[in-house]
Parts: sequence; C-alpha cells; structure tokens
Amino acid sequence: MILDDFIVLDNTGLYCRYGQFYLDPKFPVPRAVISHAHGDHAVGGNGEVYCTGPTQRFMEHRYKRFAAQRFHIYGYRHEFLLNGVKISFLPAGHMLGSAMVLMEYQGVRYLYTGDYKLQPDLTCEPVELVGANVLITETTFADPDFSHPDAVGEVLKLNDVRGNIMLGAYALGKSQRLISLISKYCTEKRILLHHSIVPFARIYEEMGITLGKYEVYDRKLMKQQKDHMIYMVPPMVFNSYFRAVNVVRVFATGWKYLQQGNPLQLLISDHADWDDILLTVDRVKPEQIWTNHGNGRYLQQHLEKKLVVKLLN
Repeated sequence: MILDDFIVLDNTGLYCRYGQFYLDPKFPVPRAVISHAHGDHAVGGNGEVYCTGPTQRFMEHRYKRFAAQRFHIYGYRHEFLLNGVKISFLPAGHMLGSAMVLMEYQGVRYLYTGDYKLQPDLTCEPVELVGANVLITETTFADPDFSHPDAVGEVLKLNDVRGNIMLGAYALGKSQRLISLISKYCTEKRILLHHSIVPFARIYEEMGITLGKYEVYDRKLMKQQKDHMIYMVPPMVFNSYFRAVNVVRVFATGWKYLQQGNPLQLLISDHADWDDILLTVDRVKPEQIWTNHGNGRYLQQHLEKKLVVKLLN
C-alpha cells in the first residue's frame, strides 16, 4: 500500500519520516540523500551525506571542509539501507554523478527523480528509468509550452556568429556539456573559461570524461579580436558585464525570458521538457505522481483522469 506520508515537505525540504532522512535538503540536516551537486540540491554542513562519487567531489570543491561531516558513497544500482528503507541510485542524465533515488519500503517503490533529462549528453551517464509505484518528479518545465530543441542544432548557431562571444552558462554541468558540444561541432572556435569554471572541468576530466579543448581565460587573447573566441562565464559574471563591448552576448538556458536582450538565443536545457516528462511517466508506469521543483498543475490537469497527481510544493 502506498503511504501518503512516505515523503512530506517541510521548511527544510523533502523528508522521509520512515527512513529518517531528507532528500536534497535546503538547510543542513543530520542525514541527507543528495541527488546531485547543484547548489539548490546540495548544501554544505550536513552530518551524514549519501551520494555518488562525483557529487562528493563537486561538493568538496565548493564547500571545502564544510561539505559534510561524513560521506557515504554508492555507485549506481548499489543498494543500501536507511532505517529499513532500501535505497539505490540510478543515472538521472542531468549532469555528471546526478542520480534518481529509488526507495523501496514495505513492497512499494518510490522513485525520486531529482533533476533529470532525456536528451543525450556525452558528459554524463544517460538517464535510466525503472518502474515504480510512485514517481516523485521535478516539474521545472512541466508546461505544454516548453519544448527543448536539439542541443546540437542550437550549438551550431555559434558557427554563424561574427565576432567573439561571451557565453553565459552555469559553472557546473551546463558548462562542461557546452565545452564538449562546441569542441565537436564548432571546431574553429577557441574556448576560454572563467577561472571559476576551470576546477569543475578538471574534476570531470579526472573522472574520465573527455571534454575537448579549452583554455583558462586570458584578457590578452580576447583583445586580439580573432573573431573565434568563446569566453564562457557563470551567470553572475555574465550579468555584471551587461555593457561589455566587442563581444556577442549569448546565454545558454531553457528559459526564454533569460534570452531577452541577447542577439542570439541558445535554448539548451539540462531538464526534462513537457514531452520528456510525459515519456518518463509512460516508462515508469506509476500508480501515483508527486510533483516537486516547479509548477505541477499542468501535469495534474493533463493526467487527472488517468493517475493521482499530488503537488508536494
């Protein structure tokens, strides 16, 4: 029997009262199961952290000695127990080390997606979907109006840009995916990385991911005006240099409103869009869906005659 209170939402985040742990808590807790290393899912200061190896590496880089009191590292599909709840990680396809969390308790399977995508990405493990009684899915882009184009087609747009490019991208995950795509499909371009992105790229490479060619940003190189430089920067830097001259400003995101004011749109997202969420539902075949991280009302309305859809947030 599905337990309606197996996962509950409080001010700290999603709590499994039966296993006595949080999923991706917003604030430090005694016991946290972390799906991936993005800052809105992985805070520092937790006591016991259960995650994949790459997630540990990224958290330790970001939070140093405050990353966690103790890490428990598990590979994909390796089972472990927390207070009677059997847990295993499955690839989420969101970024390197990202995991869906499969929880089994009293014969019922609850699948927490974390953030995930179905689009191919050579810089992380491809998503792996399994059957579950309850699908606890992110709904970042759970809207029929959101349909993400093919990432390769988007990156090819950069070949048509005359002049150097300032490319805004999240430092972890998105940047590494872009380095790989640009290296493969924009071979005349030269990638310069902001210093805050470089350590994450090197961790990817240390963990066996081939990204392609890139260099640490050098102001002198950009001044050469060779018309084929791509200076990749995190969002904060991109936004602070809104008056930058002699560069074409481009921001890589699935959010169209963040593309406003830029001469070129680069619609690349690392989340599942509407069609991919529906495809996930079809493959997981849940009896119930619980939504999180976004607006689940469109999904609730779309599936109300077929499934129980509960909004956790």
